[in-house]
Amino acid sequence: MEHEDPRNGESPHRSSKKSKFSSNYIPESEIRDEFSHHQPRVARINNGSFGSCPGSVLAAQRRWQLQFLRQPDAFYFNTLRNGITASRMIIKDLINADHVDEVSLVDNATTAAAIVLQQIGHSFAEGKFKNNDTVLMLHCAFQAVKKSIQAYVTRAGGSVVEVRLPFPVNSEEEIISEFKKSITEGKSNGRKIRLAIIDHITSMPSVVIPVKELVRVCREEGIDQVFVDAAHAIGSLKVDVKEIGADFYVSNLHKWFFCPPSVAFLHCKKANASSDVHHPVVSHEYGNGLPIESSWIGTRDYSSQLVIPAVLEFVNRFEGGIEGIMERNHEQVVKMGKMLAESWGTNLGSPPEMCTAMIMVGLPSRLCLNSEEDASRLRSYLRDCHEVEVPIFYQVPKDGEDGVRDNDGCITGYVRISHQVYNTLDDYEKLRDAINQIVKDGKTCKMLCIE
Repeated sequence: MEHEDPRNGESPHRSSKKSKFSSNYIPESEIRDEFSHHQPRVARINNGSFGSCPGSVLAAQRRWQLQFLRQPDAFYFNTLRNGITASRMIIKDLINADHVDEVSLVDNATTAAAIVLQQIGHSFAEGKFKNNDTVLMLHCAFQAVKKSIQAYVTRAGGSVVEVRLPFPVNSEEEIISEFKKSITEGKSNGRKIRLAIIDHITSMPSVVIPVKELVRVCREEGIDQVFVDAAHAIGSLKVDVKEIGADFYVSNLHKWFFCPPSVAFLHCKKANASSDVHHPVVSHEYGNGLPIESSWIGTRDYSSQLVIPAVLEFVNRFEGGIEGIMERNHEQVVKMGKMLAESWGTNLGSPPEMCTAMIMVGLPSRLCLNSEEDASRLRSYLRDCHEVEVPIFYQVPKDGEDGVRDNDGCITGYVRISHQVYNTLDDYEKLRDAINQIVKDGKTCKMLCIE
């Protein structure tokens, strides 16, 4: 590759050169039309949770659905397999995979986690691994991944070590240091670490993890396999699976790559794409390799997997294509995050180079956000009373540590703001003003009433 992306784990410093992309290649009016199905007046600054799909891609999806409904047999025998293969070829090129056979399309990152952890669980159950051998994961891993470990690994005799990551975070070195400490713990008492699960971008709080460096550490430490859960990655940062070097890498296509829900790709290194890796839903393609197994798991709607060529057409209407979209989203979310932090007198949860199209912004301590219940109440209040959709993160104070402070006390709450092509300055000003009004009125989270 001519240029390596720093967020794959290289230098944390972004280039100081001005962006080579202009603001928009597609007219603003066309962007508004593409997303006119969004609920009016809602400040939708939570693209990270469910993504967004433009109207032209939804129209393509409907055409695929109708083609199946008109003549299902012809569609199954003559069209479906070739359509999914065409989509896999596009993903193969986007992520710099060696071969299309390394790329499977599945429902979401949760399904991919089940695929990877199922084969680990089988190895424990069949006695290939010793009881108490370990799976290593980040403490802030997605809850569904933690549940999959419980379902497939711990019940079969495996153990889990969680890497406690700092937040707010100031550098990649802080993360690498904590990761190495947890490897030492995982290998204690003669145990072997059979799998490391590493987020590329953590969900809550949202931080870009130096995956390339952590994968390198795993190789040096003799960890059997590495699975990168990159649910938020494709469409928000450059993905090069050869540079990253993990055994398994998954990313949702419906979050930042404009596909309708739900579809994700799972990359399996060809050397590791063994007969032990299977889709958890067993159909008559079982045993034909994961890409083929995943392409037919029974009668269902496969249209979200088939519209990837239409998505590519959509992103190429923007100057710079998906890379231009990614760069502009990053620039705008940092700008909006700094605007909010300045207005509220708070902080960003990470340096700008450790975020993509999402960033964490501290909330005023006067809100007295002291629990998950407070966070949920504030989120509901913003949605129902101010038409603002944004996730709220509660930062549990560490024993003996005061944490980050504003002028009035310790900051224990953060918003995770997203930026996608449909967002405008008004969306973030609406959030800013809503929080400022709550503080001005002297209300705390516990005092908020939702009608």
